[in-house]
Amino acid sequence: MRIWDVSPRKLCRNHLLGEHRELHAMWTVITENKKGYSLHPETVRWKGKLRALYFRHEKLVFEMTRRGYSHHSPLDKRKANGLSIQNVFVDSPSRQIQILKQKGCDCKI
Repeated sequence: MRIWDVSPRKLCRNHLLGEHRELHAMWTVITENKKGYSLHPETVRWKGKLRALYFRHEKLVFEMTRRGYSHHSPLDKRKANGLSIQNVFVDSPSRQIQILKQKGCDCKI
């Protein structure tokens, strides 16, 4: 489970759509107090920052739409509470770029 901290515009198709799918799963875990992945470091860093997670979702949706994908899974904005900026990282943004480079995908890193 990973929410990247790099611009969605730089993500390849697989990472863009994969992050969107995982973000929805994480949103559900946090907003509905689900057990699955609730202790995962990536989930923990977003607790108390649903507004920031909501904004990340909106950036992903913008990029998906720009690339011609349809989006039919909005988040409930009423649940977007807490901090609006993410400043805790499992891997620093520079390390995330290194990880993406090593994957050999089409990310524009």
